[in-house]
Amino acid sequence: MPKQVIQTPAAPKAIGTYSQAIRAGATVYLSGQIALDPATMQLMDGIEAQIHQVFRNLQAVARASGGDLGDVVKLNVFLTDLAHFARVNEIMAGYFQEPYPARAAVGVASLPRNALVEMDAVMVIEG
Repeated sequence: MPKQVIQTPAAPKAIGTYSQAIRAGATVYLSGQIALDPATMQLMDGIEAQIHQVFRNLQAVARASGGDLGDVVKLNVFLTDLAHFARVNEIMAGYFQEPYPARAAVGVASLPRNALVEMDAVMVIEG
């Protein structure tokens, strides 16, 4: 099955040896996004701003793949403080509708650039 590299200037450029997303058939694997502003590559301040920016970054890559966040079937959330998980839930409700994707939330010691949150996703685009 051929792989298609997905790249968009509407999301932060990769800061390592990875692609923003890879499409294999109907499945799109979205790399982890932290709260970098794609225009400045600067990290947003505060957990709320970071959560919103991560969702906007994932949305930009999803759209560049030919889908949208509604096509996400699996979402992984990595937080440096699991006390922020309730806020993730509240903000996520503004970006996703039922049926919500399957999800995991993991507490981690640290993230790139000292981000507070990172998320990656798997998306399935039919047709």
